Amino acid sequence: MTLIEPAPRPAASVELTIRRIASGAATGSTCTPELQTAPWKIDAGPDGYGPGSSMGDVIPVGSPRQGALPAAYRQADEAELTRRIRAAKETLGDRVVVLGHFYQRDEVVRHADFVGDSFQLANAAKARADAEAIVFCGVHFMAETADMLSGPAQSVILPNLAAGCSMADMADADSVEECWEQLEELFGAEPDEAGRAPVVPVTYMNSSAALKAFCGRHGGIVCTSSNAATVLEWAFERGQRVLFFPDQHLGRNTAKAMGVPLEAMPMWNPRQALGGNDEATLEQAQVILWHGYCSVHKRFTVEQIEQARAEHPGVRIIVHPECPMPVVDAADAAGSTDFIVKAIEAAPAGSVFGIGTEINLVQRLAAEHPEHEIFCLDPVVCPCSTMYRIHPGYLAWVLEELVAGRTVNRIEVDADTTRDARVALERMLQAVPKPLPVPGA
Repeated sequence: MTLIEPAPRPAASVELTIRRIASGAATGSTCTPELQTAPWKIDAGPDGYGPGSSMGDVIPVGSPRQGALPAAYRQADEAELTRRIRAAKETLGDRVVVLGHFYQRDEVVRHADFVGDSFQLANAAKARADAEAIVFCGVHFMAETADMLSGPAQSVILPNLAAGCSMADMADADSVEECWEQLEELFGAEPDEAGRAPVVPVTYMNSSAALKAFCGRHGGIVCTSSNAATVLEWAFERGQRVLFFPDQHLGRNTAKAMGVPLEAMPMWNPRQALGGNDEATLEQAQVILWHGYCSVHKRFTVEQIEQARAEHPGVRIIVHPECPMPVVDAADAAGSTDFIVKAIEAAPAGSVFGIGTEINLVQRLAAEHPEHEIFCLDPVVCPCSTMYRIHPGYLAWVLEELVAGRTVNRIEVDADTTRDARVALERMLQAVPKPLPVPGA
């Protein structure tokens, strides 16, 4: 049998970059030598998010584990995996759609039928009613969302069940329920004279199905980094204050840009009574921020931006709004992954960009836009631990299982949770983000 050779791997491949650094063929550094370890070896080890940006975060007990990947896929080289993925997709045709998040490794994204951010992929999952199976190359909360938005006859598959999200795990259902009880005890549950509820819950897309359902039950909504400002406007119209979880930085940066003063945005620490606040502080709050964060975007610093400006005169600095506030303030612009992509596409040739977001997207943009100079602000190669758990071997396996009539790694959300969560998700989908001015356009 003649193998179909894959196209040469471009500089977009973070995996290749990591191997070249490890072998001494390229300069640079990585955050851990374990990034060279195959994901199935990580899956067989102790519980954890895996090597990369979240490797120091504590994973909750009982988090999903991935079973053993069959040897045929572990032993296959890139050429064989590419052949098998292409053949399976050709056989399945319109019965399957493969969705890929911007942060997926290049070796996976190349096989996706649609690539985008969480907002775009949520819409894509809902739009493909003709597909019997949705293979979601992303992380667990994204696959849950796709299952809740897709049709009842469709199956949603996550190639590696261990691809979770440490930020999503920082706000669990029990802690949020306890927070809500304390806030209701303080503020009551009755609306004011204008009909506004005491608190409106807003959860970031990076959260469990249970928390999306919580928002649906309590008059709340889901947001993404693309439409966070639109969602907060929606919430302020309906509530006296907002409980925003789990990402404090997206909440703070978005609300600050809307004119909310920092003193009106207290932090809620779920390990302390009243989140570590006094009643007066919470009474004056406009946005109550949960003590959560993204370990990828926490790596970016003002010092990195200053160094980029010193070494690249005229550089445009664009960062993701999950970065800490001082980083967002020091940048030229902040926006979702889709915003970053569009800013680069609109820029005149010869532009220089320093980007503060996940390395897989940054390297892919650099490879796709040789007319620009594009680099990651963080000089250390440290991809998202959980996005990196998805490997072409897992993609080939789940697709070939579908060809054989078997569905593996299916993500299913129960009917009650789906019913409540869809309320909040449909509100999110209606909150179309307002176009932001694209720098350099």
